[in-house]
Amino acid sequence: MHPRLLTTPFFVFHTFGLFLAAAYLAALWCLLRGVRREGLDSERAAGLGLWIIIGAILGAKLLMIVRMLPEYIARPMDLFSLSTVQSAGDFYGGFIGALIAGFMFFVRHPEIPRWRMADICAPAIALGQAIGRIGCFMAGDDFGRAAHLPWAVVFRDPEAAEIGGAPLGVPLHPVQIYESLVCLALFVFLKWLSRRKKFNGELILAYSILYAVARFILEYFRGDTDRGFIMGGFLSTSQFIAILIVLVCIPIVFGRTQDARS
Repeated sequence: MHPRLLTTPFFVFHTFGLFLAAAYLAALWCLLRGVRREGLDSERAAGLGLWIIIGAILGAKLLMIVRMLPEYIARPMDLFSLSTVQSAGDFYGGFIGALIAGFMFFVRHPEIPRWRMADICAPAIALGQAIGRIGCFMAGDDFGRAAHLPWAVVFRDPEAAEIGGAPLGVPLHPVQIYESLVCLALFVFLKWLSRRKKFNGELILAYSILYAVARFILEYFRGDTDRGFIMGGFLSTSQFIAILIVLVCIPIVFGRTQDARS
């Protein structure tokens, strides 16, 4: 694809960086727009957005380091390498980091309606993912398994192999585009659901469950082996986390549904 957007004598502007920045800005725009529509405090929402972004960045990199811990132990200086600094890390690490950061923010600001604000965040997260995964596609990161299909993609730029690890000259599932389309569909669905929800928290719980199910399936189309495996390779790290998220969210959905009816 196009890992480099612009090359100058002084710096290289990577396409992935552009899409990652666009993803965060689009998510923040969507969050603030939803806050204004709900009549909540825009200044507090901007603060929450900043906390979430910082938590997402730190959490994504931390899970990546934990997942690749044996490699970092063998080569400790890789922690400070350019590839580690430039890497976006693992999405679920970012998601968990964002949840922790959001919880800390709500503890500091108990006057904010937590579930209502979380519902506003849900479509913003999906929109950011839809944009961010295009950046992964451009960089050859999080690439798919070999596939002999009319829509299979072939990476030929050597930097796609260097940055994202994509094999060159091999037709692959465009799994990054699959996920981008899934997240775009999730965004549209959540915007539709926001006008019909029956209880506060329904959107963020729906997002968490639906994305977990989609991610569990999409993992079978992934070809990169550095995403981590557990149980003897039976599940990837993301599949394991997806199962945990569904198991946690479903009882909460039933509990909040019962509270809304009572």
